[in-house]
Amino acid sequence: MERLYQFLKKCGVYYIATVDSEMRPHVRPFGTIDVFDGKLCFQTGAKKPVARQLDGNPNVEICAYDGTTWLRIVAVAAEEPRLEAQEQMLEAYPELKKLYSVGDGNNRIYKLEHGVGSFCSFSEAPIEVEF
Repeated sequence: MERLYQFLKKCGVYYIATVDSEMRPHVRPFGTIDVFDGKLCFQTGAKKPVARQLDGNPNVEICAYDGTTWLRIVAVAAEEPRLEAQEQMLEAYPELKKLYSVGDGNNRIYKLEHGVGSFCSFSEAPIEVEF
């Protein structure tokens, strides 16, 4: 888990793929990543289409690339309802405080569960991490 977190943190930007109610894929950049209660977590707004997509189908794929190695994570994104998770994310990313606050009804944290992360490159065998 720590290796996944450190890689995503190092990349700064990673991409999350979801599907909408008509099974059309959507990929967008994200920059928030944290570990809360032993789970990888990201943040978004409840009013955004990505939150509605996750509510309808929580299966996600994440992709990040550091210039040499790429990481693909296939997981289930489950809402983390505890306010402590929101607090921790806002402390880790204080720039979000302009848009979100703890318990505002819009600040939504998702934890990744039942996942597999695959580190790949053109020069080494893939490494898989289950969580």
